Amino acid sequence: MLQPISGKELEYIADSMSNEDLLMKQCACAATSISDAGVSQLLSQMVTTHGQNYSTLMNALNQHQSLAPTSPQN
Repeated sequence: MLQPISGKELEYIADSMSNEDLLMKQCACAATSISDAGVSQLLSQMVTTHGQNYSTLMNALNQHQSLAPTSPQN
């Protein structure tokens, strides 16, 4: 059974998502500017890996969304 995510855990996940997004962008930029085909291919694979990591973190948030406390509407 899922437990609600604490504020500290939410901050950690948000930081991790931000880091994964930055790494995707940096790897994509480097992949297009490097002339070595092997290194460029490796960087492109890393873009995919970081994208998958980002998606995994987003899915974790979505699974816990129903457990988040809601504030009353006025």
